[in-house]
Order: sequence, then structure tokens, then C-alpha cells
Amino acid sequence: MTVNQISIFLENKYGKLGEVLTLLAQEEIRIIAASISDTSEFGIMRIIVSDPLKAYAILKRENVSVNLSEVLAIVTGSCAGSFADSISFFTRAGISIEYMYCFSAGGKSILFLRASNYEAAREVIRRNNLECLSESALLSL
Repeated sequence: MTVNQISIFLENKYGKLGEVLTLLAQEEIRIIAASISDTSEFGIMRIIVSDPLKAYAILKRENVSVNLSEVLAIVTGSCAGSFADSISFFTRAGISIEYMYCFSAGGKSILFLRASNYEAAREVIRRNNLECLSESALLSL
């Protein structure tokens, strides 16, 4: 029910993002979804990719500061209020969302989120019949 996410810590310097993207492109790793947040010193790039274990190994080999973690991939509608409706289930259950990002395609949106308590989050998903995607399902989009 979770998908692997790559988190990359980038120095906030000219060309660093391009270097990482080029490494992934050279190995034909497709980026499915991405989010970047930054401070004055560094940025955190979170990506969902076509082959997360390969991407992780390549970045480690190239001395890129990288982490592999799990996030939930929840399918919602793409109309106004869909995100709020989905997140409200977690809020009512007392589950904090640490961060979230998304993409939309074909009338649906996919929310990638990290929850404070995955066991409780899985129960919320089950109880409310929310649709979650696996990594293989993401690749077919």
C-alpha cells in the first residue's frame, strides 16, 4: 500500500539539480512525481521514480545525499475540494500529514503523503474505501 520515495538533499548551488536529473536520465529512470522545497542553504527534492532502488543505488554511488522512504499514494478526483475531502479522513482520525505533493492526469489526482502513523493511516484508508496505488500501478499511468 506504500510506494518508495527518494529524498535528495541538494546544496542550493547553481547546477546541482541538473546534475541529479542528468544522472537519472542517463540510467533511463523516469520521474513520475516531484517536489522541491528549499532554504537558503539546501533543498530537499522528493521524487517518485520508475525504479526507486536503482535510482537510490546510482545516487549513493555518485555521493549524492539520498534517502529512501515510503509514502502513501492515494487516488482522488481532480475537482475543487477533492484534496480537502481526502485529507479530512486523516484529520478526523487525529493523523498528522507531515507533507504532501501530487500530480493530476486524466481527471484523477494522486496525492503522495507521509503520515505521522502509517498503521492508523492504513486503517483510515481501509475504513473509508480510499484507493491507493502500488508502484507498479503508478508506472502504468
